[in-house]
Amino acid sequence: MSGSDGKDVLQQIRSTMPPVVSDDWPNLPAKEAEGPWLITDEGRVADMMGGFATVNVGHCHPEVMSAAYEQMQRIVHAPVGVVSTRPQREMAARLTEVLPEPMDMVWMGNSGSEAVEAALKVARRSTGRSSFISFYGSFHGRTMGATSVTASKSAYRAGYAPLIPGVEFVPYPYCFRCPWGEKRPGCDFRCVKAVEEKLARVLPPAETAGIIVEPVQGEGGFIPAPDEFLQGLRELCDRHGILLIFDEIQTGFGRTGSMFAFRTTGVTPDIVCLAKAIASGFPLSAIGASSDLLGDWPVGSHGSTYGGNSVACAAGLATLRELEAQDLPGRAARLGEQLGDRLSDWPARYEAVGDVRGVGLMWGIEYVDVDGEPDGQKAQQVLQGALEQGFLHYGAGEAGQVVRITPPLNISSELLFESVQVLENLTQKLSG
Repeated sequence: MSGSDGKDVLQQIRSTMPPVVSDDWPNLPAKEAEGPWLITDEGRVADMMGGFATVNVGHCHPEVMSAAYEQMQRIVHAPVGVVSTRPQREMAARLTEVLPEPMDMVWMGNSGSEAVEAALKVARRSTGRSSFISFYGSFHGRTMGATSVTASKSAYRAGYAPLIPGVEFVPYPYCFRCPWGEKRPGCDFRCVKAVEEKLARVLPPAETAGIIVEPVQGEGGFIPAPDEFLQGLRELCDRHGILLIFDEIQTGFGRTGSMFAFRTTGVTPDIVCLAKAIASGFPLSAIGASSDLLGDWPVGSHGSTYGGNSVACAAGLATLRELEAQDLPGRAARLGEQLGDRLSDWPARYEAVGDVRGVGLMWGIEYVDVDGEPDGQKAQQVLQGALEQGFLHYGAGEAGQVVRITPPLNISSELLFESVQVLENLTQKLSG
């Protein structure tokens, strides 16, 4: 994008859109997209953030586009519950097939935030309890309830108080920056004990409806939770009759090397929140749970005019077919192992890198200053340098210190590791 063209684009955006979007980075003026590519007037840019982990089968996949187009010739809009269409019914059935027992029922909305709102409402209504536990570093969305259980940046909450009451936060297992200074193994998972202490000292278990957690924190810095931590949460929830809610909005549909991140942890949540890659960018989301939880949700107590949109459901069905036909979760696992091998020694080799972590095709590189503190400025230099060489990544973490790697799951290994080489060259320069 040339300087003059870039200024024209930004001027147009800033004259018609508020700063919450117009001041974001980089406002790349794409006109088309295909596979891993975003296409501008000046050429192609590789989308290494995968539309925020949304286009797991790539941009504008032919099978997904064909399914959506065919459905548009039949019926576009039919409010579910008032009018029933075949894609709505089939998508609900397919989701219950790919989710484990006892998740035999789903509710569909339009966005991740809507899925979280629905999960919170179900938890309150089904338990008769009002309070929730969430985690520092969490991001669950920007609607009022979702914001109330979000704690990755205070900017997401600023100016919106009072948020919903009865939400308490505890540390997430951010092992690189453990608040207790512990190291694995041998840490005895103080992070689980912190949840137990919160229930003992602040939130009475009999008034706590749910614990909501990301199995891999996304916005908080791409931090995978150890299996033992999630297993500890499951045990606590079972002991006290609390619902365990997993936010798999970013991790779902193959991203972490399995269809859902929790499938490899030995833990099944009571409610799972799904969105992003569910329909390759068409607005669709869902929560999955047992019919024991969702079966008593009466008419009128919740709803969504566009939820379960027929075109989005057709796209979602095609997306699931492609994920399974190409075994993209398995491919993500294999590429993730290679990626981990490539990145694992960066903290030892480059002083600008404090930590690398990830699973499947969901990896983060954390940049630090000379004192080991988060360095968002270095990460931004890497992001800008990569973009100038044709690779779009994006930041994460409280200070924006983490460069995220979340490409489409069917990206070629050559393009993936070409992008990693660009990141490494830029990192080497930062490290002197």
